[in-house]
Amino acid sequence: MLSLEEKIQYLENYLTMPTKNYADTFKEDIVMFLDDFTSKNELLFFLNKLNSYEEIENWADNLCSRIVLKFDYEAEHINDFIYDYINSAN
Repeated sequence: MLSLEEKIQYLENYLTMPTKNYADTFKEDIVMFLDDFTSKNELLFFLNKLNSYEEIENWADNLCSRIVLKFDYEAEHINDFIYDYINSAN
């Protein structure tokens, strides 16, 4: 089983990989929102519910896809959108 620190490190590495498509461009927004990739950052506690590298990748990819499909630049802020997505996982 992965430790929280391993999950955090993997998420940071995954989010900072070079972009392959339009949805991947939003990974930078997620990195800026999360900011502190340490176990002290309570925003990262959602990782406790994820058990594998694949689940972490799916979480990040689903958030990026949701941003592409549902984010309304005129009505909301990207940080609020990401925060709501993280809280919906808790």
